[in-house]
Amino acid sequence: MIPREFIHQLLARIDIVDVIQARVPLRKAGREYQALCPFHNEKTPSFTVSPQKQFYHCFGCGAHGSAVGFLMQYEHLEYPEAIEVLATQVGMEVPHEGRGRPAGPDPRPWLDLLDRVAAYYRERLADPGPGAGRARAYLRQRGVSEAVAETYALGFAPDAWDRLLRDLGGEEETRRRLIETGLLVERPGTLYDRFRDRILFPIHDRRGRVVGFGGRVLGEAKPKYLNSPETPVFHKGRELYGLHQALNRRGSLTELLVVEGYMDVIALAGQGITQAVATLGTAMTPEHLRRMLRYTPRLVFCFDGDRAGRAAAWKALETALPEARDGREFHFLFLPEGEDPDSLVRREGGDGFRRRMQEARPLSEFLFDHLAGEADLESLDGKAAFAGRLRPLLERLPQGVLKEMLVARLARITGLAPGRLGVGGDRPRAVRRPPARERMTLMRRAIALLLQYPHLAAEVRGADPGWRHATGEGVVILADLLELLAREPEMTTAGLVEHWREDPRRYRILARLAACDLEGAGEAPGREWRDVLEGLAREARETELASLLQRSSGPSGLTPEERERFGELLGTRKGL
Repeated sequence: MIPREFIHQLLARIDIVDVIQARVPLRKAGREYQALCPFHNEKTPSFTVSPQKQFYHCFGCGAHGSAVGFLMQYEHLEYPEAIEVLATQVGMEVPHEGRGRPAGPDPRPWLDLLDRVAAYYRERLADPGPGAGRARAYLRQRGVSEAVAETYALGFAPDAWDRLLRDLGGEEETRRRLIETGLLVERPGTLYDRFRDRILFPIHDRRGRVVGFGGRVLGEAKPKYLNSPETPVFHKGRELYGLHQALNRRGSLTELLVVEGYMDVIALAGQGITQAVATLGTAMTPEHLRRMLRYTPRLVFCFDGDRAGRAAAWKALETALPEARDGREFHFLFLPEGEDPDSLVRREGGDGFRRRMQEARPLSEFLFDHLAGEADLESLDGKAAFAGRLRPLLERLPQGVLKEMLVARLARITGLAPGRLGVGGDRPRAVRRPPARERMTLMRRAIALLLQYPHLAAEVRGADPGWRHATGEGVVILADLLELLAREPEMTTAGLVEHWREDPRRYRILARLAACDLEGAGEAPGREWRDVLEGLAREARETELASLLQRSSGPSGLTPEERERFGELLGTRKGL
């Protein structure tokens, strides 16, 4: 559980304009910013960002929220992950409270053990024996310096079936954890080390914690490379080898180079190319992509130039299409047949490999050329077949300039008008406008005013207090907001809404009211605030008076206290 006080502090330090501008091009429009909505297809901007509210809202699809909500929707993050990203951006450490039941098992026992095992394997690499000597010689022969080996925390698993078991598995609880993390393999009647006679590559998560291992065999055993299995803390479809080191290198990260193997990352780092990451024996997943795009908008995918490499590149392209929003760049680098990044960078050096990276083909070029190579574009039938294969791929692209340019290019090839190609997003969607002012109740308008102009809380003491006698959920929400602002008067609209994220119903109500258009309120919000509170007080008095009047004609009549209150209300009405 992340303390609410920390969320308040974080949102006070974050500027939502910076958060969104880094992902969606914004342009100034008066006191707000506008853009084409990243969450639906549109031609005319209806997506607005308010620096004052620290809130975004789209009048087209209704999307709205704070910087936290934007990251959750745009980058498909869970709430804690969005908080982590924003906190990292401003250099804050996210605290956690122990209240409530955790969402899952506590990962710390596994992570602590994996860290111990990584240190253990590093020590084995420094052992004086012949096994470790072979491992060090292998790394030298592959051009791996001591500095690079230290940066990536390389280790060595001795050629023994039970060395890790004997050295670290003395306690039953530790043995159980070693089995759960895949470091020990349990078979009927036996228990043995998973990694034997292998160079070990610890796999770190983005926070630098060891979550798994990859091992490269020194002898002739199969498989050549072996990974940790899926565990409570390790998921191959999410983690990327080398991402932690790439994020912590000197200088700003302008791109990530995606390769296929551990040794590719290591060899490139040895030549000064420290922005390389590798998938862990799996194809590129959407989670891999989204994780990398949190840190840089430019990705270069590197593949062998053979048939298998091109097939893998095409799968990566298909995965990348839904994420190819304007402002992001995906490039594809194909190496000469028979070469991989490891061999090529050692032969050509870092400068030669960088030149190849600069010549990588953009996604649009690879997309068209790959399909064009399978069609006869000189014939009508060939053009139709080409368009038939390309059209569903273009449908997967988010609406934006890139999609429009690719549709226009397909139109030139086929000779059809862009609107005849059947690619979605050609027609602008109708824009939904906010509800008219007169359709909003006084209570909702009071809550909306306070949300959008939190400083009004300081003026509540001079207003008619009769609104507190109102009934219904709204008066409770309004009172809670005022109480919160009395404690933390500097809170923004975004902070007020996020405070109630754990209460889904109240969060939805507040988010809608924070996004609504309070027509005319910006000219004199203080005057309207007082008018609305006075109106609420009148409504509350009239409701109470009507109730007492109805009960006075009943068989039991009114109590002495109720008669006194009835007189007060009548006197107030006459005084008005």
